[in-house]
Amino acid sequence: MKSTGVVRKIDELGRIVLPSELRKVFGIKEGNELEISVEGETIILQKRQDVCLFCEAADPSIEFKGRSICDDCATELSKLGGRIVRLPETAEAEPSKI
Repeated sequence: MKSTGVVRKIDELGRIVLPSELRKVFGIKEGNELEISVEGETIILQKRQDVCLFCEAADPSIEFKGRSICDDCATELSKLGGRIVRLPETAEAEPSKI
């Protein structure tokens, strides 16, 4: 597991702040859901993958290059024709571990 070198204190309500650099790299925005899991003595925060990349609709039906997209967004994308679509930058295809 790669260390970021960032240390954060937990507040009185058990909250921590994820640095903006990490949020940007992993495409985490306000309101996004993070999955919390445990592996041995390690706590893993992982951006939920079962939502549409664009609109965050639950249970998207299309998987493309490790990204999930709902039918509505796929239809909108197909209407763009040959135009270039830029996807948000994210880390490697491997699940995000912090």
